[in-house]
Amino acid sequence: MTMPMMRPPRKNPVLRTRQMNLPPGARGRVALGLTAAAAEGRFELQTCEDCGTVQYPPREVCHKCLSAALRWRTQSGEGALLGSTTLHHSNDLFFRERLPWRLGLVHLDAGPTLMVHLHGEVGEAPQRVRVGARLDRAGQAVLIAFPNEGSPHMADDKMLREMTSDPKFRKVLVTDGKTETGQALVRALVKAGADIVWVGHAEPWKKMGEGLDDISALPQVTLVPLDLTNGRQVTELAGSIGGKVDIVINNAEVHRTFGIGARRGTDVAKAEMDINYFGLLRLAQEFGPALKGRSADGATGATAWVNLLSIYALSNFPPHGTFSASKAAAHSLAQCLRAEMRPAGIRVINVFPGPIDDEWNQHTPPPKLAPTTLANAIVKALRDGVEDVYPGDVAQEWLERWRDNPKVLERELAAGG
Repeated sequence: MTMPMMRPPRKNPVLRTRQMNLPPGARGRVALGLTAAAAEGRFELQTCEDCGTVQYPPREVCHKCLSAALRWRTQSGEGALLGSTTLHHSNDLFFRERLPWRLGLVHLDAGPTLMVHLHGEVGEAPQRVRVGARLDRAGQAVLIAFPNEGSPHMADDKMLREMTSDPKFRKVLVTDGKTETGQALVRALVKAGADIVWVGHAEPWKKMGEGLDDISALPQVTLVPLDLTNGRQVTELAGSIGGKVDIVINNAEVHRTFGIGARRGTDVAKAEMDINYFGLLRLAQEFGPALKGRSADGATGATAWVNLLSIYALSNFPPHGTFSASKAAAHSLAQCLRAEMRPAGIRVINVFPGPIDDEWNQHTPPPKLAPTTLANAIVKALRDGVEDVYPGDVAQEWLERWRDNPKVLERELAAGG
């Protein structure tokens, strides 16, 4: 049984902050299929479409019939632990700092035998286990064996916490607390055990309503002035709390309906880009270096950056055309941010919800995503250590259609569906 994690002691400000050493990250192109699935929380292995063989490690052709007709298929991960060992010495700098480290050999019911990391609640062989894929600090897929029945504090396992961005005992910045989504996020983070939640709000002199007053009454919450269109304000906030923030959740956005021909001028489109794209850019330039500098700062070091995007970023939805374009630009920028943060072990999580049940989607027919559901999906993504999240039925359907044929989806959306 995993013991619940205790609150870490305060850092000694005199001591030098450790620098991140990443685990080995070299992977071949074929093996990146495993990483692509793990980034969305799935465990997939290559399956031969000619003979049905499931194989590991990934190869260019089937090891049994030499067919090149290989597809990545989701696996249950059920299997038997054949044996285990504990490393007490390693020449690799990442593992050297984290010894002892348990490894095991698992024979899957699907056929392959895998070398895996072992969760602390997995005992000695033989026993049944469940293998799952997670992303390590280098952003590459690794395989972990879990017990079939775990304790309530499984997420506090020291090894597993290295693979995730659990908000427990961490300090979080939520960039916009004025919206229902932002307020639901704050409540979900507090419930998940966040130590401090800084909540940004632009134009603090305006009456915000009961929602912001309710969350500001929570003992973990501190309101901070934050307008992402104001570069000086972003810089000042980063100077004030940037060295303390462990997780940044950028949920600030401007959402207006219509596309190109339904309105005159560019003012609305500029406002959308100023928050949805340039706001992310300003935030990343100021808070990014601080997060990278603290990524190895103990059990609760800086760990993740979350961007609230939209499923419209994948393919433009003409009734919300300029908003879709601004989110597509933000998606591209978030991919750049992910590449720049990865060497420091900071995970960039992009969230692609469908229509949210808010004022800008009030004329959109159901199903729509409730803010509480979206907030819970973001917290779950942090705990699971994934990179891309598509919460809600609409987002899942659009993703499936986009993967099947992006051009067909474009035509369908242009025709109103």
